[in-house]
This record gives sequence, C-alpha cells and structure tokens, in this order.
Amino acid sequence: MARAAIVSSDDLWQEIRSEAQRAVAADPVFGAALSNFILIHENLAAALSDLIGRRLGGDAVARAQFTKLCSNAFRDEPELVEAASRDLQAIAIRDPALTGLLSPLLHFKGYVALEAWRVSNWLWRHDHTDLALLLQNESSNVLQVSIHPAARIGSSVFLDHATGIVIGANVVVGDDVTILQNVSIGRQGGLPNRSPRIGRGVFIGAGATILGDIRVGDFAKIGANSVVTSDVPAGCTAVGHPARLTNCPEPAPAA
Repeated sequence: MARAAIVSSDDLWQEIRSEAQRAVAADPVFGAALSNFILIHENLAAALSDLIGRRLGGDAVARAQFTKLCSNAFRDEPELVEAASRDLQAIAIRDPALTGLLSPLLHFKGYVALEAWRVSNWLWRHDHTDLALLLQNESSNVLQVSIHPAARIGSSVFLDHATGIVIGANVVVGDDVTILQNVSIGRQGGLPNRSPRIGRGVFIGAGATILGDIRVGDFAKIGANSVVTSDVPAGCTAVGHPARLTNCPEPAPAA
C-alpha cells in the first residue's frame, strides 16, 4: 500500500473509518464486526484501547481492566497514540501485500503487542510495575510476543509476523526498525544495564539473536538466524553464527 507521507493520528483515523465504511457497504456480514471494532469509536485511541482489551482480556472483567488501562495511558500521554499511528503507517509502507489499513490494525498481532507494550511502558514509568508486568505477561501468553516494560522503543516500528519475539529490559530500539519472528534481543550474562542499542532503520531477520552491551548502527541489517554479540557499524550487514560483517559502506574519501 503506497503512502505519500506520514499523517497525524486524526487524519489516519479518518482513512480507517472511510475504509471501514466501504467494507461495510461491500460486505454487510463483515460490516457488523467492523461496526463494533471501528465505527462505534470516536478516535484511534478508543479503538486501540478496545482492541487491546479484547485481545488480551480472557474474560469480561479482564477486558474492561485492560481497556481502561489503555484509555488512561492514551489520555495522559497523547504521543503514545501518535506513535501507534506511525507504527500502523510503517506496516502499510513496508508490507507489499497490504492494500489497506484495516487488516494490520485488526489482525496483525505484532501491532497489537507493540501498542500493548507502549501502555505497559507508560505504567512502568509511572511506578505501576505490577500492572506493567501483568500486561507484558498477558501479551506473551496470548500473542507470543514478550517485550519488557523497561525497554525503550521508538516509533514507525514493524513487528512482522511477530511470534517468538523477545525484547529484554533496558534494550533500546530506534525509529523505523523492522523485526521479524523469533528474534531475541537482550542482555548477556549478569549485566542488567548492558543491553543492545538498535539504531534507526535497522532490519532484523527471522530467528536472529542480539546479545550484550553492543550497538547496531543505523540502517544495518541482521541476517536470519544470526547471533550478534559485538557492534555492527551503520549500514553493514551481519550474518552467521557468530555473526560476521559484510556489505559495509565504503569509507568516505579523505578531504
């Protein structure tokens, strides 16, 4: 799905509603579900809160609790909604199979898991650690994505397929990063504050493992099933077990 530019959450919500209305007109049976998930809500924050509650809550009480937690977080920190908007648009830009916004919003568990993490991180930063860990645990159980609330993640992030992704505490993930399934990013040994820092625009292939006090530079690529335990310079590709560097940019000529 080609997009000319990143838009605000309000503008994106109007696109989503228009797409839902077209879908309702084309398929009234599917449209009944869309009305409940999309058209009854006033904005993206309300729809996301309801979606996370439905996906993570095992019963009506849990669904209501998770929905309320999300609503509180999005109301207190509107930038979370803008980040969620950019995440959804990143999927539309990077996934060539998509033709609209409804599919990733309603059906991509990596997107739901990432936005649930944004709420758990908000809880963590506001000293509600037990609730933050509860939300992480439910996301891990239901969606098979485990992101520690103390991680730091930018926006326009795409968790593609997402099953088996594990991101530990203190990991830093920059903007515009794509992470495929079964990726583990975390500390090595007993060094709790020495976790990987993933730069902007990095692509991490399926099954990769990134461990320790290392830096993966901007726009680097990590090959599938690679094991990375040392720095990867910007623009380089790391492949293998242990990872070796290839396709690194030529150094700039001396002035």
